[in-house]
Amino acid sequence: MTHPIVSDAVPGTIRHVAIIGAGFSGTLLAINLLRHDGPTATLIERGDTAGLGVAYGTRQSDHLLNVRAANMSAFPDRPDHFVAWLAGRDEAAGPGDFVPRALYGVYLRETLGAAQRAAPGRLTVVDGKAVGIDGETVLLKDGGRVVADAVVLAVGNLAPQVPPGLGGIADDPAYVGNPWATGATAGLGDDDRVLLIGTGLTMVDVVLTLEAQGFGGQIVALSRRGLLPHRHALAAPAAQPLTERPRPPLSALVRSVRARAATIGWRRAIDELRPFTQGIWTAADPVERRRFLRHLRPWWDIHRHRLAPAVADRIDAMVASGRLTLLAGKSCDARRVDGGVEVAWRPRGEDAPRPMHATRVISCIGPQGDVARTDDPLLSALVAGGRIRPDSEHLGIDVESSGRVLHADGASDDRLFAIGPMTRGAFWEIVAVPDLRRQVWDVARYLSNAHWVGGEGL
Repeated sequence: MTHPIVSDAVPGTIRHVAIIGAGFSGTLLAINLLRHDGPTATLIERGDTAGLGVAYGTRQSDHLLNVRAANMSAFPDRPDHFVAWLAGRDEAAGPGDFVPRALYGVYLRETLGAAQRAAPGRLTVVDGKAVGIDGETVLLKDGGRVVADAVVLAVGNLAPQVPPGLGGIADDPAYVGNPWATGATAGLGDDDRVLLIGTGLTMVDVVLTLEAQGFGGQIVALSRRGLLPHRHALAAPAAQPLTERPRPPLSALVRSVRARAATIGWRRAIDELRPFTQGIWTAADPVERRRFLRHLRPWWDIHRHRLAPAVADRIDAMVASGRLTLLAGKSCDARRVDGGVEVAWRPRGEDAPRPMHATRVISCIGPQGDVARTDDPLLSALVAGGRIRPDSEHLGIDVESSGRVLHADGASDDRLFAIGPMTRGAFWEIVAVPDLRRQVWDVARYLSNAHWVGGEGL
């Protein structure tokens, strides 16, 4: 099959953009290209899932946003857009509420549809899987081709890698490497034990899914430190942004945040850093970044990426009742046994491993970021061809601040861009909607040759 999408651009002009991936970032980029009267676009995604992705494709009403509705507008120039959309649907939710992620997926799809109707013929959605890029031509698995003048990688998060020590069961039916896979939590009984590797937000989602399915067995969650994400306050604390960006070294920043937390509370102390976190990361040298990732990242994650209060209440109740057990330690080895697997794990601070039987083991350790190790066919091909490279911390794709990718030799590519979580190596804070919408807005204006226009709107 060949998709007849061919650009008639003159050299040096971007008239047609191919966007690979239609999760939040890719969908919003397409919308903003239409809003800016920019190039025509083709949005490439498997199935009828544009606007959903992993985060908003869930159908569970108890999978809630981790950000209040007031901060979830898709557009930096229209901060009340999402709240107004909720009001227009007569939803029983206000600016301070944490709404279901599935509902936010509806919002993105309706916003995409409205943008398409306002600019007929300027956006095409192709059902396909990209497996390669030849110049600016996207090669699809079904043999189709999408010819463009620029390509944007909006591939979202990659599936988790196999946790340490579990390589021996990676191909066993009792092991689930992708917690979002269909059937990841199916077929379990009340006499079973489920071992979740990781205690972050993904683990919370899997626990809620198990509970919604009526699972009455034991759930054990294991991570190096056994840390659970903290909760949002019932009311949003008013944060007063700092007037100046904190400067390295990292140790001084930690002391400063601790002092501020003692004065104004830890939530406000973290929140007032928000306008500066990308700048702090960009200004840090490689040694400082590695120190942060090695020592502080788990603590940052549980304070920065919080749970909606209703979700935190449910998790706390499950821990208190013994239905969910949190363990600090690491997996060391695993083997197949009757009725499941036996995992050897070592408690934090101890030398001797302990055995644990589990009917199923589900990896919740978070997404893979190292494009040099991924088995994704598109990214693997781009790495092999030198078109992209991992960033210095192997968190994602190496990019310039503009989003242009860097080749293996360090040269920038003015026709290949990356947006979304896979650019965390350059920006660090690039997983939440407030950060992503700003990045996508800027890239859309650049591609539309509107980046020279001042202000938020056109």
